[in-house]
Amino acid sequence: MDTSLPIVLIPGLGGSPRIYAPVLPALWAFGPVTVANHIRDDSMGAIARRILSEAPPRFALGGHSMGGYIAFEILRQAPERVAKLALINTQARPDSPEASARRTRQIGEANAGRLHGVLDELYPGFVHPSRADDHGLREIVHAMGDDVGGGGFARQQRAIIARIDSRPTLATITCPTLVLSGDTDNTIPNSLSQEMADGIKGARLVIIPDCGHLPQIEQPDATAAALADWLRN
Repeated sequence: MDTSLPIVLIPGLGGSPRIYAPVLPALWAFGPVTVANHIRDDSMGAIARRILSEAPPRFALGGHSMGGYIAFEILRQAPERVAKLALINTQARPDSPEASARRTRQIGEANAGRLHGVLDELYPGFVHPSRADDHGLREIVHAMGDDVGGGGFARQQRAIIARIDSRPTLATITCPTLVLSGDTDNTIPNSLSQEMADGIKGARLVIIPDCGHLPQIEQPDATAAALADWLRN
C-alpha cells in the first residue's frame, strides 16, 4: 500500500520554485511535491484559501519566510489537512511599523519597474556575509524576482504588511513541526525561530551553520537532510 504523503512547499517574498530546486531530489521519494503559487492574491487569507483549493486533501506543509506566514494562515483555516509542518527562516510576529514603511516604499519601486534594485537592496540580508559577493546566488534571486514580477511582488508585500500576529495560535499546532533557520539570518533573527519552537509543543529546532536567510540555495545538502528527516519521522 502506498503510504507516501503529498508535500506542499511555499516560497518566500520574491521567491519562486527555484528556491526549492536544490532540495527537491531528497524530498520526492517521500511523496509528490508541489510548490505553491503565492503571487496571485494580496492578503494572507486569500492566498491560503487558493493554495488549499489546489492542494491535496492532506499534506506535509513547508513554508519559507513569507511562506511561513501563509502556512500559519493555512493552519487557521484547515488545521486538519496539515499532517506535518516545516517553518523555514520565518517568524510568528506581525510586521513592525518600520518594516511596513520600508515595504510600502519597495512596492512603489517595484511598480515603477525597479524590482531588481529592490532585490539588490534586500540581498545582503538574504545571505550569509561570506556570500555577499556570490554572483550565482544573486542571479537566482534576480531570476526568482522575474518569475514573480513587479505586480506579484507588490501583492506579496501588501499581504505581509497586513498579516496578523500568529504567536497566540502557536500552542494550537499539534502536528509534527520542524523549525529551521540559518545561523546568520540577518533578515529574521534566530531568536524568533527559538520563539516559535518554544511555542509549538514538540517542535524540533534545527540551525544550519554558515547560512543566512536562504538555506535551500546556500546550504542545500544540510537543508535537504533536515527536511528529509522531518518527512521520515
